[in-house]
Amino acid sequence: MKFQKEMLTLYAVTDQTWLNGRSLSEVVEQAIRGGVTMVQLREKGQSEEELLETAHAVQAVCRKYGVPFIVNDSIELARKLGADGVHLGQSDVPEGDVRKLTEGMILGMSANTVESAQRAAQKGADYLGVGAVFGTTTKHDARHLSPEKLREIIASVEVPVVAIGGIDAQNILQLSGCGMEGAAVVSAIFAQADPEQAAREMRKKVEQVK
Repeated sequence: MKFQKEMLTLYAVTDQTWLNGRSLSEVVEQAIRGGVTMVQLREKGQSEEELLETAHAVQAVCRKYGVPFIVNDSIELARKLGADGVHLGQSDVPEGDVRKLTEGMILGMSANTVESAQRAAQKGADYLGVGAVFGTTTKHDARHLSPEKLREIIASVEVPVVAIGGIDAQNILQLSGCGMEGAAVVSAIFAQADPEQAAREMRKKVEQVK
């Protein structure tokens, strides 16, 4: 799947801890119906067998709707699944030519400074995930970034940026004017009783911010 920056508009990052008995694939489908434009599978603490089962179910939903399916951290798993792409944290980027290792895939990388953003751009990232822009419960080591810092990082690279970290319908408008291409959200969708409606509301607000 060829990368287009519009794919970043509303980027859902999965987290099964919020599901309350619902299946992840079911919630992902509702979120896509509400306007999610990209899905990243980020599930910690599952066995390889469980992760593969989860991945296949979510990937099937993404394929049904033509939405890019991205795997977090593991190039190996992304290749095994035939995923549309992989997203790598700063400590997960392998030595050598990462673009060659991810040939044919969308490549996202995390950044939280101008230097790390420029480094990721040089390595061939298609997009950058930059944050945490607000407090986040999903990454305990995430550094808080002010809107001013986000704007500075975005201005330092030509690669499109998706903002991440504690973004929800109540605070996203604070990011207006930063120049981001989209918002990556977790609990703003997966912790909601009606994921489809939550995604619809988030999509409207992201479009306002853009």
